[in-house]
Amino acid sequence: MLLEPGTGNLVSLGGVGVQFKLSGDDTGGAFSIVEHPVEPRVLIPSHVHHAEDEFSYVLEGLIGVRIGDQIIDAPAGSYVIKPRNVPHTFWNPTDQPARLIEIISPAGFEQQFAEMGMQIGPVTAEFGAYLGRKYQISPAPADWADWIKELTARLQLHDPVSRAI
Repeated sequence: MLLEPGTGNLVSLGGVGVQFKLSGDDTGGAFSIVEHPVEPRVLIPSHVHHAEDEFSYVLEGLIGVRIGDQIIDAPAGSYVIKPRNVPHTFWNPTDQPARLIEIISPAGFEQQFAEMGMQIGPVTAEFGAYLGRKYQISPAPADWADWIKELTARLQLHDPVSRAI
């Protein structure tokens, strides 16, 4: 199998895209791979995965990441590991686009992006709760709220997605 550059369905979730590269069907459920183009100054809502680990490789730009209590700047060429049951978020703190590859193990969570992409307009609280139950995702702890607010103000970030996971 060959996946040429630019191949794979692309779903736009506001300021972040999801380009599907390999699904769980392609790997017997072992893992999936998506590519995320991230627009400048975009913050991904903080959340916790309870069923999978995520392994990211930054292809382009700079990605800021918080994993638990660790805050990291990950330039192009960096690997970032986001283990299950650990709250995390990531953002593009620059005025330039960023792009990363995400390996999700085991597969399955990539389908959540597809469901979000089928929504017209922002995801409602009810739909967000449904996705959280279905894909075993919960919001980051409440004590992250002040930190996220400060980070957003300091770096002039925005969450155009408004699709809390």
